[in-house]
Amino acid sequence: MKLYSYWRSTTSIRVRAALNLKGLDYDIQPVDLVAGVQRGADYTAVNPGRGVPALVLDDGTVLTQSLAILDYLDEAHPEPPLLPQGAVARAQARAAAHQIALDIHPVNNLKVIGQLKALGHSQADTVAWMLHWMREGFTAFQGLIRPDTPFCFGEAPGLADLCLVAQIYNARRWDADLAPFARLVEIDARCQEIEAIARAMPDTQPNAP
Repeated sequence: MKLYSYWRSTTSIRVRAALNLKGLDYDIQPVDLVAGVQRGADYTAVNPGRGVPALVLDDGTVLTQSLAILDYLDEAHPEPPLLPQGAVARAQARAAAHQIALDIHPVNNLKVIGQLKALGHSQADTVAWMLHWMREGFTAFQGLIRPDTPFCFGEAPGLADLCLVAQIYNARRWDADLAPFARLVEIDARCQEIEAIARAMPDTQPNAP
């Protein structure tokens, strides 16, 4: 498999971590988002959405959107599972993951921040914007996960945890105040002790500066 990925992309972190946890082999195809490579014709032919990640399966099928890729990986390679057992528990885990993936990430995406700057907002404005939505999203996320398990929904990291570790990385990048989110920081620390997740983080990527 080939994974089109940007080293610091939170959506790419999620998929790299899942691939690693499931012990799957893949080759990284770097896409430099800051340089605008995603807008070029070559990459648009791979992913018309001009985002990362994109996963190319061994038969040439291209999958896009990180949550859809994670769903595919969990169905095609069910061990270890990314979701708990039971319809209610699985819905709750997805809801928490979506709190980050669909509520925090989209409004803090590079293209959104770029558009804010194009409309005349300063760097300080855009950082304040991102920190606001992280604070709102983390507050909701912390209320959605289980309070009594080592990870978000059980004894092992799953879908919600993979979304969390990626967003915590981004929060630290922008100096977010994580003091109100002690449980999230603790879960992130446990995740970072797992080699498969640590190997997915930005600073370990071969194309990191």
